[in-house]
Amino acid sequence: MALASAESVAVKHKKIQHSEFMRIVRQVFRGWLTYVAAGFLLLVLVGALFAPWIAPYQLNQPDLTAMLSPPSAQHLMGTDEVGIDLFTEVLYGGRISLMIGFASATVAVVIGGTIGALAGYFGGWVYFVLMRLTDVGLSVPILFVILALTALLGPSPETIIGVISLTSWMYPARITCSQFLTFKQRDFVLSARTVGGRDMRIIVRHIFPNALAPLIVNATLLVGQAIVLESVMSFLGAGIQPPNISWGYLLNQAQSYLTSAPWLSVFPGLMIFLVVLAINVLGDAIRDALDVQAIREGGM
Repeated sequence: MALASAESVAVKHKKIQHSEFMRIVRQVFRGWLTYVAAGFLLLVLVGALFAPWIAPYQLNQPDLTAMLSPPSAQHLMGTDEVGIDLFTEVLYGGRISLMIGFASATVAVVIGGTIGALAGYFGGWVYFVLMRLTDVGLSVPILFVILALTALLGPSPETIIGVISLTSWMYPARITCSQFLTFKQRDFVLSARTVGGRDMRIIVRHIFPNALAPLIVNATLLVGQAIVLESVMSFLGAGIQPPNISWGYLLNQAQSYLTSAPWLSVFPGLMIFLVVLAINVLGDAIRDALDVQAIREGGM
């Protein structure tokens, strides 16, 4: 009897989860601004992924007759100091910048989510040790650590992803821990324990899907943060180096031409601004949808 009751609770909970997910998706895309942000991000992602086929020129094909040419019909964003088409560089630079942003956020969420899940579920000394470790991470000056580790390990894309991830997992850990502390006392978790569910199965199958929503919101913010951090590092000369290029690297190269060729800094900077803005708009829309859902559940 208890087994049948526990199974019915689990089935009912999964149905509720699906309906809530669809309601949240509709809530996220209720406004035109969200559609614009999502469409712009999709356009940028497609441009970055298919840069070799979309770019009007080869990346390393200088035109010595068109050095520092302003934007025109031949060169939509102008050319740099050796005549390379800036639009082509922006497309290729987006591949590295977006890869670092999304990969860093993913790794940070995985690390932080795992630490937060273990701390929140097991509590006791596990909670104390992992949360104190998180507090130590939050007290460290992030930019200084990133610059030091990059100088030590080398400015490759893989190194930058790893360094940014290792300095960004603390907030996902705190968010996940608070969610686990709440959900581990819910009926569906207690039912899973009643039928003999193992701890890892309860964590992965029952609690973590419910704790995922606020983690997604934080992940969107981490993507924008990682893109900005990489741009700052490259602008300071400690980020991406040739043959790889990023939007931050293009800004670094444009420092000597801020007045004579302003387009060299305007277009890469504009891409960073618009992409981070679009990501934040989506993050705000997801957060608002989750807040509405939380209010609805509270009213129920």
